Amino acid sequence: MDFSLQGIATAFAQMSGWEILAVVLGILYVILAAKESQWAWPFAFFSTLIYTVLFWDGALVSSSILNFYYMAMAIYGFMLWKKDEQGKILKISRWPLKQHLLFISMGLVGAVVLGYLSETYLAARFAYHDAFVMVFSGIATWMMAKKVLENWLYWMVIDSTAMVLYYKSGYLATIVLFILYVILAFYGYASWKKAFNADRI
Repeated sequence: MDFSLQGIATAFAQMSGWEILAVVLGILYVILAAKESQWAWPFAFFSTLIYTVLFWDGALVSSSILNFYYMAMAIYGFMLWKKDEQGKILKISRWPLKQHLLFISMGLVGAVVLGYLSETYLAARFAYHDAFVMVFSGIATWMMAKKVLENWLYWMVIDSTAMVLYYKSGYLATIVLFILYVILAFYGYASWKKAFNADRI
């Protein structure tokens, strides 16, 4: 795989205009989410709408279904993050370790089951790896909508794991983008933690 500047430029040049737009909208979504802006979710909706169509057209059914779920979560997140009648907004919260362990255990079981089904009945490549990314992306998106601080820690792991998957799959441009997503996850965590601590003063 060519990781030279020329190779990276070529990989980006091969991206369609719709894919580039989806990526830009996705980056704006993460930046706005880190700032706790309700308007992060419309960017998420339209980014995932484009990806849903692109993946469905490319016969990537699981990825298309995952992005359809993201669309639903974008609507859910927008509703949760809006101000109530008293002008209050959803506050950032933290989960106890016990709750994290429960969700991680459920996620791992789900990833193993989905990976087995994908590998056995769909002859999927890197089935368990792909299933891990899919299942935990779903969990982390729900956590973000609920403004659980640790969602950003989940994204650090998920996006790093996804980079390995895309490396094995040959998606060079996507790897570069996910490096940016990991950096933004660190930014998001620092921003939310600061806001969380400020609310407790």
